[in-house]
Amino acid sequence: MSIGNSPEDERPFEDDPQEARLSVGHALKQARIAAGLTVDDVSNATRVRIAIVHAIEADDFAPCGGEVYARGHIRTLAKAVHLDPAPLLDQYAADHGGGRPAPTPAAPLFEAERIRPERRGPNWTAAMVAAIVAVVGFVGFTAFKGGDDGGTTQVADGTTPATSKAPTPKSDKKTKDPKPTPSDSAIAAAPQDKVTVQVSAADGKSWILAKDHNGRTLFDGLLKQGDSKTFQDSDKINLVLGDAGAIQLFVNGKKIDDDWQPGAVERLTYTKGDPQVG
Repeated sequence: MSIGNSPEDERPFEDDPQEARLSVGHALKQARIAAGLTVDDVSNATRVRIAIVHAIEADDFAPCGGEVYARGHIRTLAKAVHLDPAPLLDQYAADHGGGRPAPTPAAPLFEAERIRPERRGPNWTAAMVAAIVAVVGFVGFTAFKGGDDGGTTQVADGTTPATSKAPTPKSDKKTKDPKPTPSDSAIAAAPQDKVTVQVSAADGKSWILAKDHNGRTLFDGLLKQGDSKTFQDSDKINLVLGDAGAIQLFVNGKKIDDDWQPGAVERLTYTKGDPQVG
């Protein structure tokens, strides 16, 4: 059983016959509505604050904090609603009398907080590591040689050779252990005291949001076609599928065969008793 809520009822503005083309914000808003996404959905998927999403859709770029950040937000929102960002960035540059900033691309600025400067240790660190490796290797080699000597001494003292007790071919067949039957899938071995959900982008890409029973985010991002994610919790898993028609679900080892339409946004909750949701 799935728990689904339709996106908020929003209608795109009628085209103004006076305008030759849509504004940047108008184009982003219409694409979001066409994709069946709410402003909250886009904000969760892109990490762009709801207030800034509303402002950009109203062609107010002041809250972005500058041209470089505005361009970065336009690029991020365009990808979330399945638009090519290049024409929107060109239009933004033309409307604001700027142009493409050549020296510094916007992407590194948004990635800067994730990049940590590499710390180089003092020169003696490599020498110390090499010395430790040499000592460990010497100790391991000595232990190995000692084990070999012990085995040789046992044979010399008169231990009966193993070959004298070799079983006949018939007994060989009787003592062979049956080969274990491989499980159909890793999901089939999911523990019964937990809920396990596997999400696969089988027929296209889709934005996915997954949370545990405490509301903690387990995953928030875009799954490309062919990618899959597995989530596990002691009580329940909450999902939001941006394009449910592209998704294939396995819950507690069983495939979910709901006939979701392409582009449909689905909000789902699964527990330990599913796929018959309790």
